[in-house]
Amino acid sequence: MSNGLNIWNPWHGCKKYSEGCEHCYMYYLDARRDKDGSEIYKTKTNFNLPIKKNRQGEYKIPSGMMIHVCLTSDFFLKEADEWRTEAWDMIRTRHDVNFWIQTKRADRIADNLPCDWGTGWDNVTLCVTTENQKRADERLPVLLDIPAMHKAFMIAPILSEMHIEKYLKTGQFEKVLCDGENYDGNRPCYYEWVKSLHDQCESADVRFDFIGTGNVFVRDNKIYHIPKAYQRVQARRSGLSYPSGITEIKMQPRCKNCKRRFSCNGCRWCGKCI
Repeated sequence: MSNGLNIWNPWHGCKKYSEGCEHCYMYYLDARRDKDGSEIYKTKTNFNLPIKKNRQGEYKIPSGMMIHVCLTSDFFLKEADEWRTEAWDMIRTRHDVNFWIQTKRADRIADNLPCDWGTGWDNVTLCVTTENQKRADERLPVLLDIPAMHKAFMIAPILSEMHIEKYLKTGQFEKVLCDGENYDGNRPCYYEWVKSLHDQCESADVRFDFIGTGNVFVRDNKIYHIPKAYQRVQARRSGLSYPSGITEIKMQPRCKNCKRRFSCNGCRWCGKCI
């Protein structure tokens, strides 16, 4: 990926949980492949992604990278309880890699942390997803009570004006992210809502990433229909992230042979990496 992001889906599928799930992108993409997004299963080829090695015995995901976990499911999904311990073992093994664990199921976090979690692991960020004020007030206090070295929360898709000042004032959150609704959804994202979040984060000096406008973006009562490919670009151009410019994509040098990967880690494109 151009921003050095890796995605690890040890299991796939999810159960719709709250208002933000109504037009879930995973359900939409699965439906296009004639699949049922509510079918939950352990992935075969990607389950052990963090510890996969190339023929030289090196990890395919190099040290220092960020891995986003369960973007097509939920790490704390009840149906995944039997697989989670093994996932934690891999996260423990790859202490040199940063894991971003995002969940709507804040109430299940505390009971499903590893036994040696203690005050948290330095390579894990716990991120709770909210979509409106009701869900923020429901989930964020739960995360505040959980020990962790790194905490964040995401508002996606944003469905209402949000006031998060009291949570930011705790000093526990390192980052707030915001995105509109995309793929099969058309619930609007309002400029004023995002600008308010920007101002609240700036006041508390907490990083704020506006990562996407969604399909429908409204500013000054004018409605903009923005294709998925341009939503991140338009969000970046809006200047609503804090500090300004933080969502600029920083290109990393690619494999000199195939130009596709960031390092020669066993990919099939040029043959020289293998």
